[in-house]
Amino acid sequence: MLPAAQTYETLTAKFAWQIPPRYNIGVDVCDKWADGSGRLALIYEHRDGSATRYSFDDLKARSSQFANALRRSGVEQGDRVAIFLPQSPETAIAHLAAYKAGCIAVPLFALFGVDAIQYRLADSAAAALITDATGLQKLAEIRHTLPELKAVYCIDAEQAATAHEVSAFWSALDAEPATFTPADTAADDPAVIIYTSGTTGKPKGALHAHRVLLGHLPGVELSQACFPANAKLIWTPADWAWIGGLFDVLLPAWHHGVTVLARRFEKFDGEAAFDLMARHAVTHTFLPPTALKMMRMVAHPERWKLSLHAVASGGESLGEELIAWGRAALGVTINEFYGQTECNVVVSSCASLFAPRIGAIGKAVPGHEVAIVDDDGQPLPNDTIGNIGIAGPDPVMFLGYWRNEAATRDKFRGRYLLTGDLGQCDSDGFIRFVGRNDDVITSAGYRIGPASIEDCLLQHPAVCMAAVVGAPDAQRTEIVLAFVVLNAGFVPGEELAREIQQHVKTRLAAHEYPREIRFVESLPLTATGKVIRKELRASLTKPASSN
Repeated sequence: MLPAAQTYETLTAKFAWQIPPRYNIGVDVCDKWADGSGRLALIYEHRDGSATRYSFDDLKARSSQFANALRRSGVEQGDRVAIFLPQSPETAIAHLAAYKAGCIAVPLFALFGVDAIQYRLADSAAAALITDATGLQKLAEIRHTLPELKAVYCIDAEQAATAHEVSAFWSALDAEPATFTPADTAADDPAVIIYTSGTTGKPKGALHAHRVLLGHLPGVELSQACFPANAKLIWTPADWAWIGGLFDVLLPAWHHGVTVLARRFEKFDGEAAFDLMARHAVTHTFLPPTALKMMRMVAHPERWKLSLHAVASGGESLGEELIAWGRAALGVTINEFYGQTECNVVVSSCASLFAPRIGAIGKAVPGHEVAIVDDDGQPLPNDTIGNIGIAGPDPVMFLGYWRNEAATRDKFRGRYLLTGDLGQCDSDGFIRFVGRNDDVITSAGYRIGPASIEDCLLQHPAVCMAAVVGAPDAQRTEIVLAFVVLNAGFVPGEELAREIQQHVKTRLAAHEYPREIRFVESLPLTATGKVIRKELRASLTKPASSN
């Protein structure tokens, strides 16, 4: 998608979107590569360390079989197909089949509880569900509330055999022919509903068209060091149920014919991540900030011989400390990118084209118009804090919230989609993430974003993880309060708190240091690893005292 260029400026000037009127994700990322050559598509590592390999030929045949099975069960073009599985071959096959059948995929995070899946299955009116034994147990409690659910497939044959009205996934595939004529979909036809994490209010289903994959490509290519250059194997711990795992790694890699490594960790482990990347000679990876922070805790990362050419990260601001750690431990400059479920990977760094600017998340990805705008959607001058907005139309932009026109309208101001995040843009085009609209702290007349304070806190040797919120204060309106998780070997106490406060006061700004520090065992995180500051604010049962 990106043209060859030596500089960001040349790249931006040469770039032009090429979105065909007819386009199908499943055909693009799988069937076009299935030419009988046995080109490797997927390496799936099992829990015992053994691995199964799948070629594009294998995946084309299997996804065609499942598309036929869906048709046989009464699932029609436009119906929703829910996929309630972790990273696995079955997850990939189900996505490919849904796209090829002209259905709308509904990925569901494998750790969702009963209430979470009930809401999403009912809201999307899913006609089919693919899951495993664990998911089947959760479904049993709520299936009577889902009258539009026509077909259920379980990848665990024994559990499928004992369940009522459930088909064994692999048996269903084996009963079908391995040929299927894909639906002739338009690029603007709906392809996938990805539900927001729902940190505030009920989750909303972001409905995306088939073109969303093409819209992702420039940002993925930029953040992955001009991908697919030097790309042999890509991996991410991010679940494929989220837009980061699905559209930042799996599907863009297959668009380019690059092999994907799949490995589900029951619980993310930094040492295991280093080991996995070393054993498989992973060249490219997307590591969310939380994963990076956990890997940063691993002693002597030089123990592993890595083959990395690029590391991308996004979801929360990284900051100077993690960038420096990445250079030392991973051997590359981590390329930070920015986006959200509704309009993803629109800002990115790319160390091979321009040096990262500390405190900035990057520049607008070619093809995307990103601006800092006021609440009415009017562009603001450089270096002014405002809403991060993306101008439409844009291929990566969602079609709207599923069956929620009011929320869709509220997302836009004029021609700009408002992300709900605050930022600044300097004269060189670097964009700085300030924080979520509701995360910005108002203290003694100052507007303070949590990101830079959290980055500064992480630079203290005692701090493992940190989250900053505003706590009510009679004198200052709010004060900066930091929740801190300590590294092993450090003991919480007033003396350490004062030392950390002084660290921020001298390195950042006197008005931004945390006037209160609370040491905690862990931080509340969304399923995608973002800190839920709303929960932290809710835990403040009384106004914080000033120091």
